[in-house]
Amino acid sequence: MTENLRRFEVTDPFGRAWDVEFRWQQNAISIRHCDAVDCKYYLTSGDEKREVVIALMHADLLRVAAERGREVTDAWCIRLAHRRLRHMISTWEDMEKTVVSVPPADLDRYSREFEEAYRLEMEQAARTH
Repeated sequence: MTENLRRFEVTDPFGRAWDVEFRWQQNAISIRHCDAVDCKYYLTSGDEKREVVIALMHADLLRVAAERGREVTDAWCIRLAHRRLRHMISTWEDMEKTVVSVPPADLDRYSREFEEAYRLEMEQAARTH
């Protein structure tokens, strides 16, 4: 997939463009005593700055991974967190929070979305070669 997951821009419902920078991914048990994978982002729009942590609950990750027939990897977690943060900024949902847990149904939906996007990209690449 060609989208940059570490640096990207999202426009909020108010027309402001937010520059987003992925900072780190870490097991939350070591920093918050929570069984989750945390992905931290820095957001800036003009003079406004925010920090957001997307928390992917470990039990939910394991369930969705098993249902999708895949492993839990760093890359997969970053893609899930990226999708959640894009949704948050574009809808302004949960933007008052610093740490946001992703509901299990959304984890599954995000996984399906990027798997479908990847499949379409591979089909298109095969047609052009």
